[in-house]
Amino acid sequence: MVSVLLTEKLQRVKDVLGTWKKVDGIVSKLCPSNAEKGAPTTNVCSAGKVTAGLVGFLSGNFSDNTWRDEYLGVNATLHNVGAEKATKTSDGVTFQGAWAEWPVGRQGENQLYHFANYNFTLVATVSIHKMPEGDTPIPLIGVKMNDSKSPVLLGLSYKGGGKWQVLCSGKTTEISGTLHSETDTTQYHVAIVLQNRTQGSAYVDGKRVLEVAQCEWENKEDKNVSHFYIGGDERSSEGTG
Repeated sequence: MVSVLLTEKLQRVKDVLGTWKKVDGIVSKLCPSNAEKGAPTTNVCSAGKVTAGLVGFLSGNFSDNTWRDEYLGVNATLHNVGAEKATKTSDGVTFQGAWAEWPVGRQGENQLYHFANYNFTLVATVSIHKMPEGDTPIPLIGVKMNDSKSPVLLGLSYKGGGKWQVLCSGKTTEISGTLHSETDTTQYHVAIVLQNRTQGSAYVDGKRVLEVAQCEWENKEDKNVSHFYIGGDERSSEGTG
């Protein structure tokens, strides 16, 4: 039998719970003011949903190449591309060439986000400041598989002019769809959702990008998620957001 003084551990638990409560208050104020009126039931900003089941939150807390989770969970890694680096803003990060990796399988044996292989909702508020030249879309958020090719399982990109592209690489053909924003603004509330391991969908300002059907995969059971990407990925990191 060993006697251990738990005073410090108990204080640590209290500090963590206090941090979670503080961040809950911050996150609850992030949804658009019009989210509660006329919002679809799938909108994570619906009343009572925004912090339910929330396990991570990335905002403006980063230094060097580490983007720290405000809930003290899994941190993201910032990847700079050449001279282009991520820069800090008052409530987030500006990416110009750079991008961020939020690990799932890449975390190693102790995977705090292992549930993301079956169900997840990844939400971000993004502002588009400049489009790249040509017809190259800006990758905003997405999730990649853990295999040698590391394909995009589900991703959302901005094509400019209020047009969006959804990537569903679990099938042999890429599914794409567009949504024209009703408002003339450069700030959008975007989300990608995985349900039951095999069904995915993407939303912009609470509206599904693919109106007809969700993305579906037939043979995902033997594959796992590697990481989420934010602001770009290994294939494309142009544009400013």
